[in-house]
Amino acid sequence: MNGYIGLFLSAFLAATILPFSSEAVLAGLSVAGGFDAVMLWGVATVGNTLGALVNWMLGRWCLHWQDRKWFPFKSDDLDKADRWFAKWGVWSLLLSWVPIIGDPITFAAGFLRVHLGIFLLLVTIAKGGRYLVVLAIAQGFL
Repeated sequence: MNGYIGLFLSAFLAATILPFSSEAVLAGLSVAGGFDAVMLWGVATVGNTLGALVNWMLGRWCLHWQDRKWFPFKSDDLDKADRWFAKWGVWSLLLSWVPIIGDPITFAAGFLRVHLGIFLLLVTIAKGGRYLVVLAIAQGFL
């Protein structure tokens, strides 16, 4: 059970403002044995999606604090995310799994007021797909 909790926390933190690699935790648990692959996939996906939801909420309600030191995104990050949305719209959320640009995109979805249901659907697809690939590689399928 502790492995699943650790995976959830690493996936959650990896999607928020903290630099963290949940893929290594997922792959390690996958090859360690004793863990159900489907459960690992689900825990990682839910944790990472909920972490992205934190970014969406920050964007939705906390943008007026963007000049504070502790604010998680710099103006360059916000500008980049805004450009992605201007070009690709909500479909850019399918890139929310990509390191460096994924977090600002989910934040931008909040301040651009993307509907929560659409946000959750697209982010879950993106993050679940990434973890499926990580598991497939760890298990030797790819």
